[in-house]
Amino acid sequence: MASTATPYKNQHYSELKRKCLEDKKLFEDPEFPVTNASLFYKKPPPGRVEWKRPREITGEPHLFVDGISSDDLNQGALGNCWFVAACSCLALKPDLWHKVIPHWKEQEWDSKQPDNYAGIFHFRFWVFGEWLDVVVDDRLPTINDELIYCHSKANNEFWSALLEKAYAKLSGCYESLDGGNTGDAVVDFSGAVAEAINLEAEAFYKDENKMSSLFEDLLRVYDRGGIISCSIKASPTEREARMACGLMKGHAYSVTAVKKVRLGHGLVAYFQNETIPLIRMRNPWGKVEWNGPWSDSSAEWEKVGSKERGNLGITVKDDGEFWMAFTDWCKYFTEADVCRLINTSLLSTEKTWHEVVHFGSWTKDTDPLKNRSGGCMNHKQTFLQNPQYLFDVTKEIDEVLISLQQKDMKIHKSIGQGENLTIGFAIFKVELNRKYRMHDLITQTNVQTSTYINSRTVFMRVKLPKGRYVIIPTTFQPQILGDFMLRLYSGEDSGCRELTGDKPSVRCWTVFTGYPQVVTQLYIHGAEGLENQDSTGGADPYVIVSCEGSSIRSTVKADTLEPVFDTRAIFYRKKPTKPITVEVWNSNAVKDQFMGQVVLTGSAKDSTNPQRLNLRKSGRAMADEMPGSITLRIVTTTELTGM
Repeated sequence: MASTATPYKNQHYSELKRKCLEDKKLFEDPEFPVTNASLFYKKPPPGRVEWKRPREITGEPHLFVDGISSDDLNQGALGNCWFVAACSCLALKPDLWHKVIPHWKEQEWDSKQPDNYAGIFHFRFWVFGEWLDVVVDDRLPTINDELIYCHSKANNEFWSALLEKAYAKLSGCYESLDGGNTGDAVVDFSGAVAEAINLEAEAFYKDENKMSSLFEDLLRVYDRGGIISCSIKASPTEREARMACGLMKGHAYSVTAVKKVRLGHGLVAYFQNETIPLIRMRNPWGKVEWNGPWSDSSAEWEKVGSKERGNLGITVKDDGEFWMAFTDWCKYFTEADVCRLINTSLLSTEKTWHEVVHFGSWTKDTDPLKNRSGGCMNHKQTFLQNPQYLFDVTKEIDEVLISLQQKDMKIHKSIGQGENLTIGFAIFKVELNRKYRMHDLITQTNVQTSTYINSRTVFMRVKLPKGRYVIIPTTFQPQILGDFMLRLYSGEDSGCRELTGDKPSVRCWTVFTGYPQVVTQLYIHGAEGLENQDSTGGADPYVIVSCEGSSIRSTVKADTLEPVFDTRAIFYRKKPTKPITVEVWNSNAVKDQFMGQVVLTGSAKDSTNPQRLNLRKSGRAMADEMPGSITLRIVTTTELTGM
């Protein structure tokens, strides 16, 4: 961590602290001065602000009092419950907060060596793919000797207030933190991958199987160190309005536990092994709780043995933390942010993911081949004028996680430009041998399209069959400029790379080897009526498509005489008169059997409609038919950027 964090504003913590100690001065941060500009850009705090150092607020300040806890925090005058909820989650994860608050023992006040204190702290945030080390002084905004913003329950504990100051510095000012997304803050604390779940639209509580699957997923995320938060949608007039059940609308809650709680008492509980899915949350205010089933003093806890209650740490006090039945959680909450810490370590007993990260931009150019801001699929003429990223799925079926993140816009709030762009992406299954950018959608299949939303991150989990794919990240409207980070995780190495070339390059040896005259795209849908090849009365067919010495091979379709190949190929042909061959073979442990072929001229004048062609023998007997037919589509053009 120490060697990889980049000093924000080129401020080096160690050097600045050493200089302050040498000069016997407390640090004053010139990059985040104690002025109104650091507090607000529009709405001033509710009173006369005095910036005070912790020792001016309390006689014995500490970074931590009795360790760090999700119970420490209380929200202040800002509408940043989302940030406080993220801090509560952070406090539960030692591995994470040690990264965010580095060398905390060295930063702690030492009453035995007061001369070692320089009034300087530093915190680390993961910003757009890199860890930044943010330095702050310890002057905090107060009104009537009390901290205005985020603060701890213990008035001499200051980790949360100083962390918030560093985050405000990163965002331009404190007011820029008014309104935000808990998942975004968690990502900034961890580098996690954030997934937004629309609990209202999915209506999990109405479908027992869907709800059970969601609970198991959240349980897995939590047990593997992930972070979960949730909220209830609110209109502008309902923000932080209290409902009859005790929950608050437009208010972020941190999830502090996900458990299957054992019901029953004593040996009965052990032998019956009956459990109920529960979820525990914390209100950033440190008070105001759910008052329904499984709340602190509800009768439902009588179903749980004293030992199990003790393990769960049940307390009957208004501390902002409470349990709910998972069914009620799905019913009342409308949105959840699930932040997964993706395991990319090779030395792990858990599933290891292969990670690829790309940074890109949506840029504008009058040349269609150079334009990279084409908008979403609604804009058919320009959609492919966006960045394109190719990847391979090498397993028969693999789960792929895709995260598209744009740059954080909070720092631009003060000039009225703090809104996120509306972004999303589409995934296409393409030719097995594609190397160049797509210029037209002919037979490629749009297998998935993400939601388009003005959030910082768009996430998708998808299971894909073996093949080659292209991701196209876009803004919703064309001609919108911006920067993005694309992260892709797969079970096997995907070889994900950006497609930058439009067609084969002209080389110095091209004059001798020749240059493509046409480009041909071929789509093999499937075959019918194939001949039995084994004793069980079936076959394991696959196709090979060959052209000018290069070829592609489909996956084997097991035990069928009517396979669906769904296979594509593209060839840049130097010799347009040389035919393209499509062969069908049967996969066999000893020796594969030839099942027939078709030979295609691939002329630009040929029909581009789907065709069903009878299979024929090879060699001199090529005129003779074999059992079965193949369905395909072939398109050829002399425009090398036509596909």
